[in-house]
Amino acid sequence: MLDDTKVSELIIDEYFKKLKSSLHLDAAIVGAGPSGLVAATLLARDGFNVAVYESKLAPGGGMWGGGMMFNEIVIQREALDILKMFNVRLKEHDNGYYTCDSVECTSALINSAVNSKVKLFNLVKVVDTVFKDDAVCGLVINWTPVEHMGLHVDPITVYSKVVMDATGHPAELANTLVRKAGVKLNTPSGGFEGERPMNAEVGERQTVENTKEIYNNFFVSGMAANGVCGGFRMGPIFGGMLLSGQKAYGLMKERIKRG
Repeated sequence: MLDDTKVSELIIDEYFKKLKSSLHLDAAIVGAGPSGLVAATLLARDGFNVAVYESKLAPGGGMWGGGMMFNEIVIQREALDILKMFNVRLKEHDNGYYTCDSVECTSALINSAVNSKVKLFNLVKVVDTVFKDDAVCGLVINWTPVEHMGLHVDPITVYSKVVMDATGHPAELANTLVRKAGVKLNTPSGGFEGERPMNAEVGERQTVENTKEIYNNFFVSGMAANGVCGGFRMGPIFGGMLLSGQKAYGLMKERIKRG
């Protein structure tokens, strides 16, 4: 006989084990798009305690929709090794272009992250950073519906050795950090530069170049990196996003080890 309350008990117990084990992290990544998922997976495979926070119901960012809801995406040759590592099937075309099914690719990234012991929290909104001793050292989180409804419900705090904004075009967390802490970022002006118009060739390169530590213990990747640093957007070409996640992994790993 199926016990309804046992079902509830199992869900509650297992979720709160996951939540409690994520109160002190090695890496906290905000945004479960391709760059965030790649970085999280590679860090977790190295044995680090990693959590990813996604405000929406479905992790994966904009990759699900391909280009204008055509669920195919383009990848350049430079990023092939990353997708091969995630067992994504690719179709080769002329001049170094490859395509893959956006649903398969997104699903593979999510599945690999969870299998690598990344703690993935969907429907959780990161509303602020924890800021101490002139460094970012954690996150302030709440339920997404609470934030959308404007309810006066206090959030809770998570500590982490490094934090990364992978929230995409708005770079929400970096914006909040500048607005509330008044810090000078590692950007050309020291402030939030804002994303520039479409230029796929330059945007792909800048996505990787702009992936960096922009403040003490605080990193940006993917389109958040271009938003913060003033890079161009690039559309449904995802090689730069994947390479950004790989670069972010290396930078965060080095920062964690330095302490």
